[in-house]
Amino acid sequence: MCDDVKFEKSSGNVFKDIGFSDEEAEALSFRTKLSFEVFTLLKQSRLKSVKAANLLAVDPTDISKLKNGDDDHFSLACLSEFRDRLRHYVKERGTLSENNDRQNITDVLGVGK
Repeated sequence: MCDDVKFEKSSGNVFKDIGFSDEEAEALSFRTKLSFEVFTLLKQSRLKSVKAANLLAVDPTDISKLKNGDDDHFSLACLSEFRDRLRHYVKERGTLSENNDRQNITDVLGVGK
């Protein structure tokens, strides 16, 4: 039974691997990385939903959506703006530093470069 299992090497982009065109796969991968960075920065900021909503100029329900990975109604420009505002907030508060044991999520994901 296990002998029938076939493995295929990944292209490095899960969206390409499941059949999206190169262009769509690249866009979806970028969106996913950007959304993950926003999620991570929201977590690092330790902001309550109402304060995070004020910082990002959105409704508090949108913060819940972002935390749950429901980012479909935000444009890439909005997500980029959220990332930049949150990154600034986190750096200002000293919760993300150059000397931190964990690498900056931007470096890890290669987003925003």
